[in-house]
Amino acid sequence: MNLAIDNNVHNSTADQSTVIVKTQRKRAATTHDYDNCPICYTRPGMPFVPPLNFAMIASGVYRSGHPNKQNFAFLRKLGLKTILYFAMEDYPPEMQHFVEVEGIEVLHYRTEGNKEPFVEVNHEDISHALVKLLDRRSHPVLIHCLKGKHRIGCLVGCLRKIQKWSMTSIFDEYRRFTGTKVLADQEFIETFDHEKVPYDRNYRPNWL
Repeated sequence: MNLAIDNNVHNSTADQSTVIVKTQRKRAATTHDYDNCPICYTRPGMPFVPPLNFAMIASGVYRSGHPNKQNFAFLRKLGLKTILYFAMEDYPPEMQHFVEVEGIEVLHYRTEGNKEPFVEVNHEDISHALVKLLDRRSHPVLIHCLKGKHRIGCLVGCLRKIQKWSMTSIFDEYRRFTGTKVLADQEFIETFDHEKVPYDRNYRPNWL
């Protein structure tokens, strides 16, 4: 995958999808609180609210649906270094502001979900994302799509194959988040060649 660097934005074209990597420099620490940044911070005493379909996949790796403003305080507690975002849509202004303030690297995979008979998640995007997930230097990392179901379910399923989970366990986990059986996604996971993912074993996490 060839990456072209332009003002801290890396663009990569892979078949019909584009991976956009935005590297952010964390802003200098100030007395951040609700009074000076009501976008990033909640009012004192408000509960921490996780995003839709939030869960921990492994130590330092989390999944969810698309976060919104009410989730920012919760996400800050995770100390995220990286976000992998699977959707065609750009980030809304509030989310873009949050990742800039926190200095989070965002990899935006512009890929469609699996839709029979002719549309499927881009294999190269999944492989590229797995390389980041399997590099502990990227942790803590959040992976999300819009609802945290199908595209993220495919990515997690492929990760579980690298972890040598059984297909039964992989599909059981997948259905816990989707609620329904989606044959196209399961076929994608089953046929994905996880042995060709070129991750660096020198930086693999201790749970692999």
